[in-house]
Amino acid sequence: MTSKKTAKSHDSIYLLTKKAAEAALNKKASDIIILTLKDLTSVADYFVICTGDVDMHVKAIADEIKKELKHDIKPWHIEGYQHLRWVLIDFVDFVVHVFHKDTRDYYNIERLWADAPLEKLVAPAADTQDSPA
Repeated sequence: MTSKKTAKSHDSIYLLTKKAAEAALNKKASDIIILTLKDLTSVADYFVICTGDVDMHVKAIADEIKKELKHDIKPWHIEGYQHLRWVLIDFVDFVVHVFHKDTRDYYNIERLWADAPLEKLVAPAADTQDSPA
């Protein structure tokens, strides 16, 4: 991106991006991905894209992301919080998209950025040790 990066390193921006994605994971968001856009556009360095099952799930995910990052960075702008179909949280260097499943399927923004490197976040596997019978 441009000169606004002078105070922030790409590493610190990535760590905040990852923290946002992990906050979504904490609220059981699905299909969580981080797209690296820094070499493709000046819009943002990263996108976090995730899905909630219902409106209240989308709200819970967006609220958790804001809560987890509030001591590190404040959103520059938030869109869609009133309708909870697509909540966009713009942190300038990275943007978080929290979608309702139907809305994510419709817009399919991952396809628009298909040439961006993609990182998927998945929940750690539950402990599956068999207990003695």
